[in-house]
Amino acid sequence: MTQQHTKIKKVLVITYYWPPAGGPGVQRWLKFAKYLPTSEVIPVILTVDPHKAEYPIQDPTLQKDVDPNILVYKTTAKGLYSLYKKITRAKTAPYSGFVNEGKPRFRQKVARFIRGNFFLPDARKGWNKYAYAKAVELIEKYNIQTVITTGPPMSTHLIGLKLKKNKNIKWIADFRDPWTDIYYYHDLYPTRIAQAIDKAYEREVLEKSDIVLTANFIKEKLVCKSSKIIPDKIHVLTNGFDEEDFKTEGANKKEEFTITYAGTLASSYPVQPFIDAVAELYPEKKIVLQFVGKVSEEHKAYITSKKNIKAVFTGFIPHERAVRELIESQLLLLIFHHTNQNEGHMPGKLFEYLAARTPILCIEDRESMAGKIIRDCRSGITLSFHDKEGIKKFISTAYTQPEFQGDSEKISRYSRQTLTARLSQFID
Repeated sequence: MTQQHTKIKKVLVITYYWPPAGGPGVQRWLKFAKYLPTSEVIPVILTVDPHKAEYPIQDPTLQKDVDPNILVYKTTAKGLYSLYKKITRAKTAPYSGFVNEGKPRFRQKVARFIRGNFFLPDARKGWNKYAYAKAVELIEKYNIQTVITTGPPMSTHLIGLKLKKNKNIKWIADFRDPWTDIYYYHDLYPTRIAQAIDKAYEREVLEKSDIVLTANFIKEKLVCKSSKIIPDKIHVLTNGFDEEDFKTEGANKKEEFTITYAGTLASSYPVQPFIDAVAELYPEKKIVLQFVGKVSEEHKAYITSKKNIKAVFTGFIPHERAVRELIESQLLLLIFHHTNQNEGHMPGKLFEYLAARTPILCIEDRESMAGKIIRDCRSGITLSFHDKEGIKKFISTAYTQPEFQGDSEKISRYSRQTLTARLSQFID
């Protein structure tokens, strides 16, 4: 073998979400896997058989980002969400933050209680037994020395924990979201016993893993989970954008002034002051509000009650079409939910907002790292949801001054290629 070939190494990436899964959960490791080979790292993907998976949404178009030469292994799983769907009579597994359920009824409360107290750490742990057995086989077959687990679902980290105990590997645990600090955690009605079990799982993963990556700025919170956690092994590696996704031919700004919100909009998001501000700008300014993703029934009812607002609800659409909507809109809306966990939260869509080069209106109830990045990249403004006059003023400015660029150099720091190069350093 040549010296160049001896540098190439394989890593095992264990991820529940993989195409045809859709939504933000699949994007992070799909894109890392796409660009890791440029850093002489070959990912071996271990995921769940899509016929056995519980995906809230699917997006088959993401398959185009999967290199046909990448090794992808799939295993069966036991679906524990079948009981949840039977109790709630829902057609799909719940979305993040239960945004597809609205105000929980009795059946949903019962189902959430069962999920939050009997399926720990989550209801997708029915995959673990099969994934672990396959992981052992792949480690031995390819002489793999580094294993990466990514959650949610956080049960995936328990696969890495077991591998770390039984195999001589380096283990990287990737937290795409917080675990017991996630904003909807208490919507599962966990008892003190359930919380203690969850926190014990979380501590052991943080203590036993060799490296912890987090997509959010929550390092300090993770370090505080246990005195045995080594702070220097925890690193923030944000999400990002794929430059190739934004090479959209023929994309032009819409004729009607359009403000787009992408992603889920749960009941806990303070959207009403923004809606009121837009309504007050009419008829001087005719504005279209576009919501790409799932919107809670509560918010949808409030928005449609404003007769002078033209609202479009697309539901979830393929990622490539969603990117085009970001580019073609005149303004992008980012709203944080009511919680004390916002400071370090970094929604994945933020970076695609930046890449779209469309001005961003960020509404939050306290200063966040996301807001700081928006200001640093000169990509928009952050305002309190109480500041209705400020919201109206910014919309009016964007309405009359459509030219916008942002800071290209700073935005490029969040490209998937740049972030993957950092990831390869952690693997080394």
